[in-house]
Amino acid sequence: MKTKSVLLIVALFACFAHAADYPTPKEGDYIIKDFAFASGEKLSELRLHYRTLGEPQRDAKGNVTNAILILHSTGGSSEQFLNDRFAAVLFNLGQLLDPAKYFIIIPDSIGHGKSSKPSDGMHARFPRYRYHDMVRAQHQLVTDHLGVTHLRLLMGMSMGCMHAWMWAEDYPQSMDGTMPLACLPVEIAGRNRMWRKTAHDAITLDPDYAGGDYKKQPRGTATAFQILALVGSNPPERQRQFPTGAAAEKYMDQVAQLTHGEDGNDLAYALDASLDYNPRPKLATISAPLLAINFADDLINPPELGIFETAIKDVPHGRAVLVPAGPNTHGHGTHTSAEVWKNHLEAFLKETER
Repeated sequence: MKTKSVLLIVALFACFAHAADYPTPKEGDYIIKDFAFASGEKLSELRLHYRTLGEPQRDAKGNVTNAILILHSTGGSSEQFLNDRFAAVLFNLGQLLDPAKYFIIIPDSIGHGKSSKPSDGMHARFPRYRYHDMVRAQHQLVTDHLGVTHLRLLMGMSMGCMHAWMWAEDYPQSMDGTMPLACLPVEIAGRNRMWRKTAHDAITLDPDYAGGDYKKQPRGTATAFQILALVGSNPPERQRQFPTGAAAEKYMDQVAQLTHGEDGNDLAYALDASLDYNPRPKLATISAPLLAINFADDLINPPELGIFETAIKDVPHGRAVLVPAGPNTHGHGTHTSAEVWKNHLEAFLKETER
């Protein structure tokens, strides 16, 4: 889960072992006319920004055969993957997701990145989007705009992980395999919902919020981003990085500076978007192979809940991997440290090869 500031947070504890050797992504915008949200609200024009790497390859019938869809986390965008932790590990020449072989699609979801979002001008009058709206818009981008009717692989991280579960249920014949990382296939409840509500309320209940029409960022926006920073890593790593009280406080003060364009409405909306998420009742309808990966030191999806291993049993062709905590894991943020889990991706690509 990230915004630009949280990308910097993750970078503090990432080990940059790879140099970038992948092509510059192409960027584009897809405009969906009169997009109707589940709430009943509409936008006359919904803009979805996206990046692609590589070129589509087609079979004798003209169908794209090499498309990979990658979905980002809360507050993030397609940009969050373009770094030495992810792109240089997976997209470089000869690597697992080499763009010379695959057509990689990375959209900015509704409310994020360069796609339509509250901070574009509507503020709190922007439609109250939910995950089902986001997934439906992603599907329209992939199928109607890019002409891809079947995916070689669908991957998602954190929020994108939850979207991947929903794709697997809503469009069960549309992929060879699905790989969700860092989430649980159940309604967001317990501590996970509590910290989200706390961050949301820090923004919207701040007297400076002014119904969403603030002239400067409410003070609660900084508090909300501090909460995200707190849950995104693991305790041992934070203790190593900030071994004194002064160092820990300085770090949180830096997070609160909001120097990378963070916006309170955008974050509040993004946190609320998950209110309709609950794939658990339909897990048995997932027909494509699915490999779910979680991390033992993830404070947002802690393994002691026992949900991960139980829920996967309902998925006909599902398998769950819990990556042990170690010196190279970073709590929840490990979802974008591809070096940690790329061996599982490699095996899954072989398993789902046609």
